[in-house]
Amino acid sequence: MLSRTADHLYWMARYMERAENTARILDVNHRMSMMPQSQAQREQAWAVTLRIMGLEDGFHERHGKDATPDDVLDYMIFDAGNPSSIRSCLRAVRESAHAVRGTLTSELWETTNATWLKIRDFTWERFQDVGAGGFFEWVKYRSHLSRGVTIGTMLQDESLRFIRLGTFIERADNTARILGVKYQILLPAGEVEGGAVDFHQWAALLRSVAAFEVYRRVYRDFITPERVAELLLLRVDMPRSLARCMKEVYSNLQRLRNAHSAETERCAGELEAQLRFARIEDIVQGGLHDYTERLLDRIHMLGNCIADDFLVPVSP
Repeated sequence: MLSRTADHLYWMARYMERAENTARILDVNHRMSMMPQSQAQREQAWAVTLRIMGLEDGFHERHGKDATPDDVLDYMIFDAGNPSSIRSCLRAVRESAHAVRGTLTSELWETTNATWLKIRDFTWERFQDVGAGGFFEWVKYRSHLSRGVTIGTMLQDESLRFIRLGTFIERADNTARILGVKYQILLPAGEVEGGAVDFHQWAALLRSVAAFEVYRRVYRDFITPERVAELLLLRVDMPRSLARCMKEVYSNLQRLRNAHSAETERCAGELEAQLRFARIEDIVQGGLHDYTERLLDRIHMLGNCIADDFLVPVSP
């Protein structure tokens, strides 16, 4: 496969996954902002959202220091100058899909194109009419639909493998970011574990990665920080856990291997094995925030290695 084709497929999947992840984070934060809390707490929650996405500097350059809900939502949903806004992500998905239209099935192309046409004309005024919850559910639904059409109609060849590789690299990055930042903020909250405020905060974290029902099914108990971390890091049967994402990344790299990718495959396999055999007690004792920061560095490095081995070289 040409590296340019692989590049478009890989980034098409990454941007679709990023749009869904952004919608999930914003949806949960918007719901939490409706709960009784001080203005300072509300602004901190929106600032944390920007920190999770690594967009604090870009937001402050455009909107100043105060992270008001409307400004953050506008920046994260509609701002064309923010490459990680939902609209920018869905535009990038459509552009990548158009570049490799002959590689995609007609069903996948039509799904992708229809999503962009819908978001292209969506305004802030219409967003307010539809409501935040309705809009975020629509974004998640379009992502689910795209993923389902991809798996259900694409030939099981290299094209699908690059799409899946992009999906799980992006998902791993997102889960590590959410867990690292939220865990650091919520852990020292001072609330009694299992109390009402404590429950809602940790439940919101789980909902941001579609893991609340899964947690209840697996643990059947109070939501505790250590179990949340275990679920999102080490449970290979949890679809958005780091362990599951790296298992999928390693598996797809094995199917895509070429003459240059042995070291990339080794790095992915090493990280997958570490997550598979790690113990949450050891991770928490050593500092979970530092652990997730190291994970993010390794995921970023792995993404660079994938680009070097398979994708279009970046000009210096």
